[in-house]
Amino acid sequence: MTTPLTLTPLPGVPFVRRGDDLAALILRGLRRARLALQDGDVLVVAQKVVSRAEGRLVDLRTITPSAEARALAAKVEKDPRLVELILRESNAVLRAVPGVLIVEHKRGFVCANAGIDHSNVCGDDECVLLLPEDPDRSAADLRRRLEEAVGKRLGVIINDSHGRAWRLGTVGVAIGISGVPALVDLRGRRDLVGRELRATQIGAADELAAAASLVMGQADEGTPVVHVRGFPYPLRDASLQELIRPKERDLFR
Repeated sequence: MTTPLTLTPLPGVPFVRRGDDLAALILRGLRRARLALQDGDVLVVAQKVVSRAEGRLVDLRTITPSAEARALAAKVEKDPRLVELILRESNAVLRAVPGVLIVEHKRGFVCANAGIDHSNVCGDDECVLLLPEDPDRSAADLRRRLEEAVGKRLGVIINDSHGRAWRLGTVGVAIGISGVPALVDLRGRRDLVGRELRATQIGAADELAAAASLVMGQADEGTPVVHVRGFPYPLRDASLQELIRPKERDLFR
């Protein structure tokens, strides 16, 4: 019998600011939800609260765009100061057309605007939020703090909303992973009729990140942390790099 998968948003998590103790806030949220962490539980945490706690907020008024940024901004019809930040956070620009700037983020994944965002940041339109400097490290640090507090083996995922090459709409994806298998390889197993699976690899961390995004919401819900119980795969050490498609196998490059 399959174990049910339950996702519970933690209530009462305040608006996180620079220097806030995310582990302490999560533990308080768990107590409010009357949840005691168990071995195998996973916490999915929205990127924005991690970035705010780490001080990744930038005032665009402090940014002087380079000539490269000004030229690219004219092409994509975006604020040159924002484009300057995008370039600083990226390894390469992959697509640039009016209204769209797709880059390879310096952590290796492909996304729009290097993940820099205005929404749910602050009330000032001149403020933007960068992704965590090292999302895997952020997830590992948070996992360590939580495991030390409760003495259980846990997983942590930091998720963000990304678009997809084949479909419209954004979905939650994992950008930071600790203790959760990013990719689950089912090759060699048998299907229902006994045929051997030859290509099936499950993006398990992304699937869980997307499920948690449904619970978190995208607007004013104020539930940036989701507790997960019943994750169907064994926990293990992993990182985002498991999910990065090699360039030579990326048909969109």
